[in-house]
Amino acid sequence: MSELIVALDVPSRERALELVDRLGGEADFYKVGLELFTREGPSVVTALQDRGKRIFLDLKLMDIPNTVAATVAAASDLGVELLTVHAQGGARMIEAAVAQAGTGTRLLAVTVLTSLSPDEIETVWDRPVGSVRSEVLRLARLARSLGIHGVVASPLEAGELRTALGPEALVVTPGIRPSGTEHHDQNRVATPEAAVEAGASHLVVGRAITRAPDPAEAARRVRAAMRAALEGRG
Repeated sequence: MSELIVALDVPSRERALELVDRLGGEADFYKVGLELFTREGPSVVTALQDRGKRIFLDLKLMDIPNTVAATVAAASDLGVELLTVHAQGGARMIEAAVAQAGTGTRLLAVTVLTSLSPDEIETVWDRPVGSVRSEVLRLARLARSLGIHGVVASPLEAGELRTALGPEALVVTPGIRPSGTEHHDQNRVATPEAAVEAGASHLVVGRAITRAPDPAEAARRVRAAMRAALEGRG
C-alpha cells in the first residue's frame, strides 16, 4: 500500500499542530519543510513525535560533503524517518550523507523540482534538455547507485523510476492533485490514482488537504483514491 504524506507547509508550530490534530490518523507521515523548520526548528519535529507521528524532513540538502554529513547526522539523532538531499550535489556529497544516516533514517534524492518547466531547466543548466524524464532518470540512477534509499520526483516519472530502480526503492511523488483541484505553482502533476498506478510508494499532498474546509475528509478521499488504484493494479 502506498503511504500518504501530508505537507505541513504552514508558518507556525501552532498551525501545524492544529492541522495534525484535525487530521487525526489520516496521514502516514507529516512533511516538515524549509519554511516550518526555519521558523520553529527541531522543536516542531519533537512536538509531532510526541503525538506519535512519523516525520519526513524535507530540507533538500545541498552543500559541501562535510556540512551535509553533519546535518544528516543531526537529523538522524532527531529521529526523522525520511530526509531529502539534492541529487545534483554530486557523488561525494551523497556518499557522505549515506555514511551518516542512522539505521532509522532513509535518504531521498531530489531529482528535478516539480515546479520547473523544461525551458527553465535548460536556462539553469545552460544546455539542451531532451526531456525532463531523461534528466530525472539519470539523476535517480546516480543517487541510487551511491546508496540512497529512494528519490523524490513528479508522478509523471514514477513509472519509469519504478522500472529503473526496482521494487525496493522509495519513489516519493509531490505534485499530487486530486481531480478538480488547482495546480498552483506545480507544473508536473497527477492524480493520486495515477501516481499509485505508476508505482509511487509515497504521495505528498499539501494544499489540497491542508486548505480544505475539512482536512480530514479531504485526506480520506485521497486515501480512498489510493486504495482504489492499488486494488485496480492488483
